[in-house]
Amino acid sequence: MKNNTVFVLLAGGKSERMGTDKGLLKFNDTYWILEQLNRISESTLEEVYIGLGFNSQNYFDAIPWFKKALVDFVSYQNLNVKVVLNKNPELGTFSTLQTVLKEVSSSSSIILNHIDIPILKTSELNKIISTENDVVIPNFEGKNGHPIKMKSAFWTRLINVKTSEKDARLDYQLKKINPINISIVEVFDRAVILNLNTQKEWNSYLEN
Repeated sequence: MKNNTVFVLLAGGKSERMGTDKGLLKFNDTYWILEQLNRISESTLEEVYIGLGFNSQNYFDAIPWFKKALVDFVSYQNLNVKVVLNKNPELGTFSTLQTVLKEVSSSSSIILNHIDIPILKTSELNKIISTENDVVIPNFEGKNGHPIKMKSAFWTRLINVKTSEKDARLDYQLKKINPINISIVEVFDRAVILNLNTQKEWNSYLEN
């Protein structure tokens, strides 16, 4: 049976604090963004949307098939991968998310993650995928993190939020939901609360 949940991986930022594109950092003889795809491929998911924005040409130069994935899905590690380009990344991360969501089937649930948050262990990712609610959030030792699962009943509303509005942020939109429609899933992988924004944070992650 086809999994009706798709993965959305956002990699459209400037990566100014890192000093280089986070998705193109080297990890075990590959690029970090490909490592993230490798981890997704070990789950029950079959479809991934990658949101690019700033420095997209760097990704196309490093991983040529990404440019092909702009046009149609490309098969990679048993995943169907589609790349979506935000032509106005200066409007912020939320605008990149909206650009991707416009390409996703409105009948699908999504799992959202950012390139600077390592994808957690497969067993725990599958636990998030299989939990049913409008929103599912992983929690490590009392701290909420990513990836976040969202049913279409919630995420389709995000598309119509104007980026000029002060609440054009996912965390603000989540606060509007009735708590009964949010499931918190306890996980034992601290990756869900990491943010690899600087070279120091990246080096620390590589050492652990």
